[in-house]
Amino acid sequence: MHAFQPFPIEELEFNPFEKIGKEWALVSAGSKQKANTMTVSWGGVGVLWGKNVVFIFIRDSRYTKEFIDSGDFFSVSFMSESYKKALNYCGSHSGKNKDKMAGAGLTWNYKHAIPFIDEGSFILLCQKMSATKITEASFLSPDIKKWYTDGDLHTMYVGEIIEVLAR
Repeated sequence: MHAFQPFPIEELEFNPFEKIGKEWALVSAGSKQKANTMTVSWGGVGVLWGKNVVFIFIRDSRYTKEFIDSGDFFSVSFMSESYKKALNYCGSHSGKNKDKMAGAGLTWNYKHAIPFIDEGSFILLCQKMSATKITEASFLSPDIKKWYTDGDLHTMYVGEIIEVLAR
């Protein structure tokens, strides 16, 4: 496999409905000593506060949330279709009491000490800008409640994309 190279964000061709909603991605945070990753299928990319950003949603119950909350950076790793089984594994297993990466057959890599998935096809390295707790009081549509019958709400994280890596 070729090494990752910086990729100009202006040249990124990206359909968020395909890449996030259908193909999914892995959000990772932590350090070289300890990190975790989880599958996400909700989120987006765009421009906010004069910056190129990604926004992701993580439920209170997720172990990865501890890593994102305690650090300043996270990554979003986009994978090829051949990694769908690994994405399913990372979305249905916690890394709290087991080596999720080994179970999924994935490998850590790091840039600027930010953990990301080495098997990714392209990576967004992000600096956390905002964390906003989603509350039931903010629901303007009654349909939203069906996603939270267990009370396990999300926090929305906005991160500035500081670098894009691609093979």
